[in-house]
Amino acid sequence: MKRVLVTYKVKSDRAAENERYVKDVFKELERTAPDGIRYASFKADDGVSFVHIASIETEDGVSPLSESHTFERFQTDIADRCEVPPTAMNLEELGSYRLF
Repeated sequence: MKRVLVTYKVKSDRAAENERYVKDVFKELERTAPDGIRYASFKADDGVSFVHIASIETEDGVSPLSESHTFERFQTDIADRCEVPPTAMNLEELGSYRLF
């Protein structure tokens, strides 16, 4: 099992666009219901900072998001949308209460 946290900050004039992309990813996940992933995205109070948390629970460790067309579209011009680029870090769970 792999847990990943991704943070980034988009340009203020691209925040609504980024939010649409994120919501489209979740619409596809709801429609396709892939096994092996738990995933959440959040927008901070500033309206431009985003956090994504994923728990990859596939046997081979490959994220089902890698097969998502909307996730691919979301990532296509992420560098151009960002003021602070995405930073990903693997997380080691020390404890959790009803999170995953």
